[in-house]
Amino acid sequence: MNETSGQGRAALVRDDVELAERDVTLLREIDETGSVAKASTNLGRSRAHDLSRIEELESVFGGLVERHRGGSGGGGSKLTDNAKQLLNQYERLQVALSVTAQVPETVLDGTVSSTAGELADVTTSVGTVHGLHDGVTVADPVHVRVGADSITILDSAADRGPDSTSARNRVSGTITGIAQGETVYTVDIDVGGTVFRALVTDDSVDRLELAAGREVVLTWKATATRLVHGV
Repeated sequence: MNETSGQGRAALVRDDVELAERDVTLLREIDETGSVAKASTNLGRSRAHDLSRIEELESVFGGLVERHRGGSGGGGSKLTDNAKQLLNQYERLQVALSVTAQVPETVLDGTVSSTAGELADVTTSVGTVHGLHDGVTVADPVHVRVGADSITILDSAADRGPDSTSARNRVSGTITGIAQGETVYTVDIDVGGTVFRALVTDDSVDRLELAAGREVVLTWKATATRLVHGV
């Protein structure tokens, strides 16, 4: 299992499924209320969607919620020991992230073109971007935020196309600058007039021969893209 961060937010990842902040909030509310239905109501969410999400998480992380039907002792739900261990692991990762410097991010303005569960498609100046949302609808103006640590740089000449990776977002651009930090490099890439920032290791800079003027492909996952209501 991997631990990742984006824009200062932690996530536990297994088989491309992320247990992130929204999932942690749900599990903590279930622990507090003793009920999936009450937790969903308190959070203003769909119980059916939350149950489906729990099943998706359990398919890769193992049992998280024990659910009991009503009877003489009453029904209810409680977290498994496995779930509590994952919450503790998430909390430790989040605390570690909170003391690190802010990760630079790229912000795009766009309009929601469609939604499917927690994901939405947004029309932007660089094309359609896919990201996580929390209550947007079609035609809503939004800000699309992409953390520099979420972006992967690929060699445009060696790129095998969209089917070679699980990342749903993909754009092409030209490197305009590279700045060396204490542990990583910050690479600026111009994509149709919008500058994206990506964090890469010195090994990646050497291996990809990154330099100003080089054409590259950028990819990042929809789950690493946050949509925020615009004005």
